[in-house]
Amino acid sequence: MSKASKIKDFDPNSPGNAQAGIYGLPFTAEEADIVLVPVPWEVTTSYGGGTAKGPEAIMEASFQVDLFHPEFPDLWKRGIALDEIPDALLEQSAALKKEAAHVIDLLVNGGGGNAEKRAAKALKLVNEESAVMNDWVQQRTGYWMDQGKLIGLVGGDHSTPLGMYRAHAERHHSFGILHFDAHLDLRKAYEGFTGSHASIMYNALQVPQVESIVSAGIRDFCEEEARVFAKEKLRVRIHRSAELRREQYEGATWQQQCDRILAQLPEKVHISFDIDALDPSLCPHTGTPVPGGFAFEEATYLLSRLANSGKQIIGFDLVEVTPGPHGDWDANVGARLLWHLCGVLAKGQ
Repeated sequence: MSKASKIKDFDPNSPGNAQAGIYGLPFTAEEADIVLVPVPWEVTTSYGGGTAKGPEAIMEASFQVDLFHPEFPDLWKRGIALDEIPDALLEQSAALKKEAAHVIDLLVNGGGGNAEKRAAKALKLVNEESAVMNDWVQQRTGYWMDQGKLIGLVGGDHSTPLGMYRAHAERHHSFGILHFDAHLDLRKAYEGFTGSHASIMYNALQVPQVESIVSAGIRDFCEEEARVFAKEKLRVRIHRSAELRREQYEGATWQQQCDRILAQLPEKVHISFDIDALDPSLCPHTGTPVPGGFAFEEATYLLSRLANSGKQIIGFDLVEVTPGPHGDWDANVGARLLWHLCGVLAKGQ
């Protein structure tokens, strides 16, 4: 059956069919305009865990999302499909997380010569395999880009989209990153892991085509990251949550603040959305929650403002969605945010 026939026969008002694709849609990745690449990986997480299960949890929660979106009423007709979840990557993540635990245990508890040797071996392995993972991400996202698809990456932890940034760099002369996060993620390495979730924006800065990073919702960073920011202040702009709130308390509107944020971005923009940019009540099980953050509608307003700004949105990643042990609230929020991101991506062309 052709894509046109599927659109004609599909009832968007019916309950989501769990036997169909993401959001209950009938489209294959080859037919869809938007392809979501799942990367179930969380090797270097050191506080909360479980984000490797994020893509599957979002998939399951997606069937509860109504397909009519007032801002993007025909979004479902574009076709959205989740690429196959790579089980081998999920298994590798679980195995390497055990290796990473040796490194973290030595840092926290100390140890003798044998523990040091084991940790050194584990650190080398994790760093090497994290690079391999991002090589795979670069290849897989690049493959779909070359098929003319609009691409969103679904993590996994925040280390996962580096390969996608490199894929963009092969196809765009320059671009910026609109970075939603509670953290700056500008550490050169964290706990020795150069491919850490806490280093993603530092690693993004090593991609010459990344013209600028504009970070919004920031509540937590260290002295090392402050030094990186000071050095890279022409490429990195920070909008701390506390400063945004203070300005609002003194009369600034969120519209004015959004326009100021977006004005700092170049013509082409990738969106990187760590779910912990939101208020922790919306994502209580994410790996490193921080008090404060955006309400859901604040975040989607900024995203919609970007879609209407005339800038070209070249892709997005949504990371750190972690399903809880007694419910699917985090995945529910993640699935609804993902739907909005798909609409923004489709409109921002």
